[in-house]
Amino acid sequence: MLVESIIKRFHMLGEAMTQYGTSIALTLVVLLAGLIVVRWIDKMLRKVLFRLMPASPVVNTIGHIVYVLMVMAVIAGAATEYGATPLNVLRFLSIVGLTALGLIIFLRPFFPTMPFKVGNTIKTCDQLGVVEGITFINTRLRTFDGKTFFVPNRKIISDLVINYHFSSTRRIKIDVGICYDQDLHKAKQVFESVMIEDPRVKAKPAPVVYTLNLASSSVELGGRCWVDNEDYWVTRCDLIEKTKHRFDYEGIQFAFPQLELHNHSDRARCDDYGEDGRTGAPID
Repeated sequence: MLVESIIKRFHMLGEAMTQYGTSIALTLVVLLAGLIVVRWIDKMLRKVLFRLMPASPVVNTIGHIVYVLMVMAVIAGAATEYGATPLNVLRFLSIVGLTALGLIIFLRPFFPTMPFKVGNTIKTCDQLGVVEGITFINTRLRTFDGKTFFVPNRKIISDLVINYHFSSTRRIKIDVGICYDQDLHKAKQVFESVMIEDPRVKAKPAPVVYTLNLASSSVELGGRCWVDNEDYWVTRCDLIEKTKHRFDYEGIQFAFPQLELHNHSDRARCDDYGEDGRTGAPID
């Protein structure tokens, strides 16, 4: 009885494959080929978008929307090839899309959001790099030495995150030390002029130089100025180099660690031999 039931089912399956096998095969071909093409288009589109808008937060969003629309078009084409009515397919996909959109809008406030976007430079989980992609599972982080890290979002949510691109401007901090015998007022003026003359430095807040400390071997000066966030690193390096050249030109000497030694040999000799030159001789 069991054997007859199995044979009957295989017979029915064979008849179904004979009748619908071609349609099923074409449907699978359309579906697989369509998904492969969609994947290729998605990669090319993201490369173009990142090239045109390298630091724009909308690149990832546009890529997701286009990808979903293309996948829905492939599914609709495969269903039509199988024999479904195009109007019914369109209605079904519309219902599914609107339902998904409604759930996203309704549940969006309950989703944990990341304090950064694609293109931002961040430091989290002891890693510093540029955010290249964000998914529901992990964040793709590229470090400045070319490494790519996939950091789990659950670790980022529970860890400290520093977003270096959250604000549009950033303050540059440069500390130098000059010798005690140098003209302090002149050194501050020269240091301040180096920052003012750089076109990338903001006029407001204006650059300023502070006398930070009277250290053991130097007078410490601190230069502070503001620049656009994307210009921070290059401007800081350039200002350090310009300060070195300008101080050398103006004859302002940088301080270096030094230690003064005082020789008390004459005094020690007098203590040992006495003023009359004889060891331990009393002085009358």
